[in-house]
Amino acid sequence: MIKENRIVIKIGSSLLTDEERLKPRWAFMQRIVEDIALLQSRGHEVILCSSGSVALGMKVVGVTPSTAGLRDKQAAAACGMPLLLNAYKQIGHEHDLSIAQILVTLDDFEDHSRFLNTKNTLNRLLASKIIPIINENDTVTTEEIRVGDNDRLAAKVAQMVQAKHLVILTGVDGLYDKNPSEPGAKLVETVHDANDYISATAGVSTLGSGGMLTKVQAANMAQNAGTTTIIANGEADDPVSSVIDGKRVCTTFVAHDNPSDSWEAWLINRLVVAGTIVVSDEAVQAIKERARGIDRGDVISITGEFVKGDVIHIYDKDGNEVARGMTDFTSPESEILVRNIDVPTKQLLGYHTRGVLVEVDNLVTIDSRHIPWDHDPEAPNQI
Repeated sequence: MIKENRIVIKIGSSLLTDEERLKPRWAFMQRIVEDIALLQSRGHEVILCSSGSVALGMKVVGVTPSTAGLRDKQAAAACGMPLLLNAYKQIGHEHDLSIAQILVTLDDFEDHSRFLNTKNTLNRLLASKIIPIINENDTVTTEEIRVGDNDRLAAKVAQMVQAKHLVILTGVDGLYDKNPSEPGAKLVETVHDANDYISATAGVSTLGSGGMLTKVQAANMAQNAGTTTIIANGEADDPVSSVIDGKRVCTTFVAHDNPSDSWEAWLINRLVVAGTIVVSDEAVQAIKERARGIDRGDVISITGEFVKGDVIHIYDKDGNEVARGMTDFTSPESEILVRNIDVPTKQLLGYHTRGVLVEVDNLVTIDSRHIPWDHDPEAPNQI
């Protein structure tokens, strides 16, 4: 159930950090913390997803955004995080705000038990009126095991805590129908279907890892979980409360009326592809009707490596993603079962099983309102 008073705020590096000096932008931080204090006084519970640690640590390490490699960024994150938290703590103290730091990795969202543990910690902090400040643990992550960017991280957090609003602060007023630098570009004030505007997104900031595309993807993820997303310019007085109150221009992605429940949202909003399977037309129809799960006889091909409990992506023969589901077998076990369809499962695996790769209760269908993630169903290792 959506928590009506709960807000997740995402702030990018370009707002928090002076791009040339690689120092905190104290005036902006003062405005945002003051606004969070105002929101809390009005009964809101606030979670802050804050970038900035890598950028702030670069000067200490002796690198710049244009020269920093992976190890440089990991070292910079280690140096920058205490600087960032100290800045928040100093300003928060002026407004009697208590803060807590939570560093997360991809597994904290993809592994269901860790997902629940993180959610419980956040709920406990909010119950004590403490502001959680969340960032990806960039000191230990690599490109292969990253959430990817703090826009989608914030959307995952909003889904996790069932927030009413996700506010993404950026350097422009919101989403435009084309590149805002082009003549005639118009601000889109309300979005019901994020798919309509994917083609209008492009570009990445110098300090950040995302652009407008990742913000639209994040907004889509939040919409499907029942969270209204606002993309707005952070360079304003009362940067969050002013858009929550409808006092200035922004782009609002309206939450869907029939959002996915928490289990479905966790299944469907995956940030990495563990593996994929292509299934028959008969299986696709059964999936859409929720008539049954995916039997080994339904599978045409398997791609990727996965273990029991991973969420896999399910495609039809034309390459359209139709569902996602939690598998009951590893990829090697699945391949053995599918290759030897006429051999009893006990003879193949050493124990008796019905050979259902994904049970119906662990399946969720993909509809037109979901923006698909990158995938390659034609990758090697298909059977």
